[in-house]
Amino acid sequence: MSPTTPSCRLQLAGQSVELLPERALWWPAGGALFVADVHLGKAAAFRALGQPVPFGTTARNLQRLDALIEQHRPRELVVLGDFLHGIHGRTRQLLDDLAEWRTHHESLRCVLVRGNHDSLAGDPPPALHFDIVDEPYLIGPFAACHHPQRHATHFVLAGHLHPVCKLHGRGRDSMRMPCFVRDEQRLILPAFGEFTGGWPVEAANGRHFYGIGGDAVWPLSN
Repeated sequence: MSPTTPSCRLQLAGQSVELLPERALWWPAGGALFVADVHLGKAAAFRALGQPVPFGTTARNLQRLDALIEQHRPRELVVLGDFLHGIHGRTRQLLDDLAEWRTHHESLRCVLVRGNHDSLAGDPPPALHFDIVDEPYLIGPFAACHHPQRHATHFVLAGHLHPVCKLHGRGRDSMRMPCFVRDEQRLILPAFGEFTGGWPVEAANGRHFYGIGGDAVWPLSN
């Protein structure tokens, strides 16, 4: 089950896409990079409630986005919901960091498909020049959504679940890993953001898992 490259190439809706170990999907023919559930400001929101959580997650998330954009040179970045976490995490520092990040990618079209946390946090400031849409956002053969769902004519790319899968070793050994989950006419992306947690997705007929381990994406057996 060793991948020949760090990414995992799939055919979806007649298109070649790459599942990236950075928890993103790259569609070369469309020049589009997809991420889900970035949850910027989540740590700050927890700190506002008195929870001792780490600093620096926003900077690391934006640095990871920078690296992906530098590597793939997309024409369009599509965020499949939950770009910002909540109103309490919408700090001046966060907005300043985002404004600085955006200046480095002025020519990049950024699209946010609203998720449930975006409704709580509010839309990104107009100065960030995001195109903000409700699901589904149709792009080529894909329906970009936040919530996993079906679409009558397009293959769905979604987030929301923060999917993880569990691998079992000998004895009682086990480990959880973030994963992509594919079933008929739908692919669910792992959460891009740090400090997001994960939800175990159960195996089912016709469901395929692509785990992220180390710096590679691994097709897993059901």
